[in-house]
Amino acid sequence: MPQTPAVPSLPPPALLPRPLRRAYTRCRWGQVHYRAAGPVRSARPPVILLHQNPSSGFEYEPLISALASDRRVIAFDTPGYGMSDPPPAPPGLAGYAAALADALDALTAEEGLTGPVDLYGFHTGTLLAAELAILLPARVRRLAMTGIPLFPPEEAAARLREARGFPAPDEAGTVIMGLLDRLYDYAVRQRDPRLPLDKALANFADKARVLHRFNWAYQGVWAWDFARLGQVTQPVLVLQSHEDLLEHSRTAARLLPDVTWRELPGLDRDIFDLAAEIIADGLRAHFDRA
Repeated sequence: MPQTPAVPSLPPPALLPRPLRRAYTRCRWGQVHYRAAGPVRSARPPVILLHQNPSSGFEYEPLISALASDRRVIAFDTPGYGMSDPPPAPPGLAGYAAALADALDALTAEEGLTGPVDLYGFHTGTLLAAELAILLPARVRRLAMTGIPLFPPEEAAARLREARGFPAPDEAGTVIMGLLDRLYDYAVRQRDPRLPLDKALANFADKARVLHRFNWAYQGVWAWDFARLGQVTQPVLVLQSHEDLLEHSRTAARLLPDVTWRELPGLDRDIFDLAAEIIADGLRAHFDRA
């Protein structure tokens, strides 16, 4: 997997997104919220964006703007996150993927979303993309991923125990307030200094929306069998920023049968806010490859 040159200097963050539509479709657990932009009829397959946990499709709005100039782009809120209805209990990643497959089927009529699709996943979304690709081999054409959370078995097991045993919210608010402080530190205090405070606060608010269910998707992540990456037969681009999952992603990429590895050394945090055009160019080159 060859290295690539450092990315160029970052452009300023996008101020106004390309016009997008917010709407709902359906899955086995109720309504699925999504954001969509770009031409409904295009020679290029639509791109489906799958977000990290506990965020929503909100994190992708700058990328939607950058990528939707020549294709349809749809960003789902994973069931139970953002504005999508929740499952009755943590369903595991295969369950989340099956519900998103329901949503894709529903959009066939509602959005004219026929034919193959391409997938891009970030963090938790990388594993949802893999599950969807395995579940729908005739529907998913190509994939791209950033930040594949493959940890050593003992660390993943410890994280799974923590996710399953995390205390439920209490009347005094101790659990939620503790989570809010951790989340504020991650989204605001530790943000890239180029990111304006207002946008960091918006990111924080998006992640804080469903903290009473924040650990549900994590239970699926840490219980997932990463050997399943070997069942992804579609071409995969790992477009990897120099974040804390860099080496984890490098290890995971070796499990993918058909993989292209590209590094983005100039990027770490807040990548969609600060470098949406750079990421869109990398995705476009992969998805448009003959």
